[in-house]
Amino acid sequence: MARCKTDCVEKPIARGFEILGGFVGRHPWWFLILPMFISAGLGGGFYFLADREANGIEEMFTPMDGPAKHERQVVKQYFPQSDSDFSRLRLYTEGTFASLIIVTPGQNILTFTALKNIFEMDRNVTNMRIGALAFKDLCVEKGGGCVSNSIFDIVKTPSDVSTTTINYPYHGTIFIASEIGGVKLKSGSTQIESAEAIRLFYFLKEDNQTINTMWLKKFIEAASKMKKEEGMTISYFTSISRDEEFEKSSDSIIPLFSLTYALAINFSIISCLRLDCVRNKVWVATFGVLSAGMAVLSSFGLLLYCGMPFAMTVATAPFLILGIGVDDMFIMISCWQQTQVHDNVEDRMAATYKEAAVSITITTLTDALAFYIGLLTPFGSVQSFCMYTGTAVLFCYLYNITFFGAFLALNGSREKGNRHWLTCMKVPEPEENSKKYNLCCVGGAYDHETGKEEPMPINNFFKMYYGPFLTNTWTKVFVILLYAGYLGSSIYGCFQIQEGIDLKNLAADSSYVGSYYDNEDQYFSEYGPNVMVVVTDSKFQYWDQTARKRLDTCLERFESLTLDGRSLVAKDMTLSWLNEYVKVINPNNQNIFMDNLPAFLQRSDFTQDVNISNKVIIASRMFIQTINVSTAVDEKNMLNKLRETANGCSEKLVVYHPAFIYFDQYAVIVSNTIQNIVVATLAMLVISLMLIPNPICSLWVTFAIASVIVGVAGFMALWDVNLDSVSMINLVICIGFSVDFSAHISYAFVSSKEVTANKKAVDAVYHLGYPIIQGAVSTILGVVVLSAAESYIFRTFFKIMFLVILFGAVHGVVFIPVFLTFFGICGGKVSDKKDDGRSNTLSQNGHMWVSQTTGDFNLKNTHELRAVAANSHVWSISSNQSFHNGKTNSAYENIEDCP
Repeated sequence: MARCKTDCVEKPIARGFEILGGFVGRHPWWFLILPMFISAGLGGGFYFLADREANGIEEMFTPMDGPAKHERQVVKQYFPQSDSDFSRLRLYTEGTFASLIIVTPGQNILTFTALKNIFEMDRNVTNMRIGALAFKDLCVEKGGGCVSNSIFDIVKTPSDVSTTTINYPYHGTIFIASEIGGVKLKSGSTQIESAEAIRLFYFLKEDNQTINTMWLKKFIEAASKMKKEEGMTISYFTSISRDEEFEKSSDSIIPLFSLTYALAINFSIISCLRLDCVRNKVWVATFGVLSAGMAVLSSFGLLLYCGMPFAMTVATAPFLILGIGVDDMFIMISCWQQTQVHDNVEDRMAATYKEAAVSITITTLTDALAFYIGLLTPFGSVQSFCMYTGTAVLFCYLYNITFFGAFLALNGSREKGNRHWLTCMKVPEPEENSKKYNLCCVGGAYDHETGKEEPMPINNFFKMYYGPFLTNTWTKVFVILLYAGYLGSSIYGCFQIQEGIDLKNLAADSSYVGSYYDNEDQYFSEYGPNVMVVVTDSKFQYWDQTARKRLDTCLERFESLTLDGRSLVAKDMTLSWLNEYVKVINPNNQNIFMDNLPAFLQRSDFTQDVNISNKVIIASRMFIQTINVSTAVDEKNMLNKLRETANGCSEKLVVYHPAFIYFDQYAVIVSNTIQNIVVATLAMLVISLMLIPNPICSLWVTFAIASVIVGVAGFMALWDVNLDSVSMINLVICIGFSVDFSAHISYAFVSSKEVTANKKAVDAVYHLGYPIIQGAVSTILGVVVLSAAESYIFRTFFKIMFLVILFGAVHGVVFIPVFLTFFGICGGKVSDKKDDGRSNTLSQNGHMWVSQTTGDFNLKNTHELRAVAANSHVWSISSNQSFHNGKTNSAYENIEDCP
């Protein structure tokens, strides 16, 4: 029954492809030229590439519906920013700014000489002009003047440093810890004895981003040329640096495109090279690579026409599509070589398409589905990549069965005429059973026994040596032990996975951004984000002592949070307008409370922290200072604990800091990765059940998916790759590729007409072992150049793709064939017993003998005879010769599925 169900899908596909193959064989020029015109037309979409580029870090690498974006809207609604009364603490965005970190490693920076240099740097920055506009025209203000750096408010001149006492982390009301780093305190005191780093900020008004961008670019240029004393280092950063450097990092791979396609063409040519000057398929391989290139041009152009955002992650897609396209090309060529050389081209094309139909359809459906399922993720970079790559896979499939198939037919016409692969001149055929052919002047050899092209030596290797070795009992034991080691290492690695992407990794290795982030981590990580705690309940009674007590209890819960035994929030650094207000006035009367509040807020600089309308407090905010947050894991745990605490309070509280926009990836990355993998795996199982004629073997394909995913996830952690939106893309790809390899070999196993499970496995690796290896190597060659890229994103893509292809191929040619031999039910009733004189099938003296309880059958001079014996009947015999029944002397011609 299961066979009937799968046949309902499998046979119509094969029949449809058979008709298509014959049609392409009759009209090759139409199918060759038309795709070229389509590709050229769609390629015009690249005109819009600059308009479609989407390289914003927040837009592409943070969850589209992340909680922090909602929290930011709450803060923006209740507490709008002010450029005339600026406070960095109260920003709901990072702001528009430039920054310098000056470091004297191992030396005290709070010296006259160092500060003299730093004062000079500050003057150079503040003296920069954009046309007629000076820095004072662009800067944010407080008290009617530009906001200065706190170090210059504390130390008025370089010579004052020796006589000025600086407290840490607060100097009076100034939080100095974000501007002085690498601090050593005097014993038992809050006074600074020495420091190694000073950070300067220059914030600009938000009203004219064009002028701001010009000033920031001028700052970057000036900072790169700043003079500094010996032993001093300078790193710099601006609010546009992250996005600009991220965009530039894609430039590092542009020179690699030509190298990649050169590698792919050369590998394809070498793989398809024949010493026979007629059977040589150099041009076929070249056009196969060209077909993949056309697929990229067409798919990208179409989506650019449609307005699909083009994220930088999409730049890796052409490398991947090249591998997929070449993989299908190898399968098509392999199927062509299994056809009868003396048949006309139309018939050979029909047979080729019929044999390749299920394999390349499984490949396309699984890969495309895996990519389109990736659209479920909330990351723009993943959605963009999956949309472009999934569409490219479909075009790759389309051009493979049209453009490439048409050229295969034209090449077949040349072979039919026994013409030279380069000159197209007719050449003599070698004599029968003669191996005297060459690349020069003699060609057209074929196997006179089978009527097919001579198999490549590597195919014979799989049949004569590798297959029997793999099905040896001791080899199977070794394979099982090897798999156990693989699985154990993978599971161990899965427990070592780190989450999240380090923002500095989005820039190229040589970018100035990296050194700034490194200095920030080293010298300014003791104190984490200063987090807003927003009360959004407009009905909260601030004047009521009981209500205030509940709010104080909530703040105390925040202050008592710990992380691995370490305090997460500094207990004595909470900043609360309410606590300061009740110190001045402590009424339980609403009118008195509200009447005196505006004057207090104005006097104490808390104006921006309370939103009052018609004597009603719509919302207010306090601030808690986080500490001991130095790693991505700390950031994730901090965010979770703060939100859990806020949700656990009876008051309506929201916690927010601009950095939470980036921390949100930790909240969704694992759940979304698991969701994509589960959905994709179920989809692959459905496809496998539809196209592979046995449900048990479809489950083996699903097993291979799970096994490869576990392996890739585990080993990527051991290879220092984090689970982030970049690696999530690759894990989605992993599903498609793991299906490709396992589905091909499983389908070949269940379709084999061999009798025993071991022979089925040998037959499967004989027919598909080399194409799998070709496809794996071609895909790795397609991405290997990315290992030389200066960008973390591209190197990560290479690392995971390498693991995907390596583990997928090993499953395809090692693990799955061995495991299938343990489950003979995948191909009907089979036996693992060795052949003997009483076996079902025996080959002797050039004849095929089939012994049955009903009689002896003698089949002579078969081209390629296959017999399967079960239940004392011959189920399938295919031969171009006669079938003779020794008992009844009845003869049959071309019997198929005889009882």
